[in-house]
Amino acid sequence: MSDKIKMARQFIQALPHSVALGMHLDELDNGTAVISMPYSEKLIGDPKTGVVHGGAVSALMDTSCGAAVMSHPSNPAGTATLDLRIEYLRAATPGQKITTRATCYHVTRSVAFVRAAASDDDSENPVAIATGTFTVEGHK
Repeated sequence: MSDKIKMARQFIQALPHSVALGMHLDELDNGTAVISMPYSEKLIGDPKTGVVHGGAVSALMDTSCGAAVMSHPSNPAGTATLDLRIEYLRAATPGQKITTRATCYHVTRSVAFVRAAASDDDSENPVAIATGTFTVEGHK
């Protein structure tokens, strides 16, 4: 595993919001990051339905996209979100973890482009999809 990927893994595990939301880094390699977040009552946005708050999903998607950029083969040193557009397609099923797979598909000297999808157990029917742009530092 490259030093950049080790650094990205350590960074994600040290983010206070990632820890608070229970995020777990499942995969990180060559511009792809998979991060999951277990269902938790503290993340419920609607007590009547038990559905996870969209802000928790947003944080999961943003973190996954940033990790994807950091693990891209062009080896960017760091990143920050410039723009993240999230389309919420349906409510996540209460009681199920949410997993986001993000892919950094293009990197320029200063901007990285990322796509992501968040799903619960029904991976064929995403909870949300996202496209984003992120800063690139130290691009080779």
